[in-house]
Amino acid sequence: MSNLPRTFSLSPLLMFTSAFLFAVLDILIKILGPSFRVWDIAFYRFGFGLVILTTVFGWQGNPFRSRNIKLLVIRGIAGSVAFLSLVTAIRLIPVSTAMILFYSFPAFAAFFAALIFKEKITAAEVFCVIIAFCGVTVLFDFSLQGSLFGRCMGLIGGAAAGITVCLIKKLRETNGPVIIYLYFCLIGTLVTLPSFVANPQIPTTRDDMLIVGGIAVTSIVAQLIMNQGFQHCKSWEGGLFLTSELIFVSIFGIFLLGEQVDWHFWAGGMLIFGSVVALNYFNARSANNLAGLNIRIDPEDEKSS
Repeated sequence: MSNLPRTFSLSPLLMFTSAFLFAVLDILIKILGPSFRVWDIAFYRFGFGLVILTTVFGWQGNPFRSRNIKLLVIRGIAGSVAFLSLVTAIRLIPVSTAMILFYSFPAFAAFFAALIFKEKITAAEVFCVIIAFCGVTVLFDFSLQGSLFGRCMGLIGGAAAGITVCLIKKLRETNGPVIIYLYFCLIGTLVTLPSFVANPQIPTTRDDMLIVGGIAVTSIVAQLIMNQGFQHCKSWEGGLFLTSELIFVSIFGIFLLGEQVDWHFWAGGMLIFGSVVALNYFNARSANNLAGLNIRIDPEDEKSS
């Protein structure tokens, strides 16, 4: 029982840290020169991640060795589909609409976790997911705009991301956080390599080199922390915590890029934050009830022994 409080306090910390780093990654991508295409950014992210992780952890042996290679490859494919679908949606419809559709992934994660991995979700936890999604829609001032195909791609991205976090949660039972991201980098590199080679954009200025390096480093650290966090929470819970990335992005936009603050930021941010606080409350109450149950049972166990 001593591990229970640590588990419930550690998962939000890891996920919030990961979300913060993903927000830094978003800002770095935003300020990178317009000559860099999405394929270039993705290749640097995945390619550098593959090289760095292989170099750092390869000396211990084959870093790709695992008993779950098939599931790791499927996770890499699902993650790549999520990324490419989001990029396609952003190209075809307003960014705000694309992000809202994509951040439906905690709901998809809850659905797939219950369907495939038989994870239980209570009515209170469903309520937290709904409130978080409402917060995202308010934060981005949602309006259903753009082509039908673009909106479908946004939802496909959200569904693929939901499957991805479920697979990460399952893989964390027998695999470390490094190998999970390593296979993602491998698949992502293979997917983006042809487009990058066809017309590569190489950073030539010091600022571009620093930004590209920052993209590689922040993505690695954020992913590893996120993968570790899924060891301590359910897949959809981790997805819900990760929605805080949108709040961090908005804050960075306000203070670093001079974006305007309006009621959407405050209302949407409070709904997202409130859903996370409520989720922690329900988890803590469940943990306390379980602890109390064990305290009442232990004396009987001692007598029977």
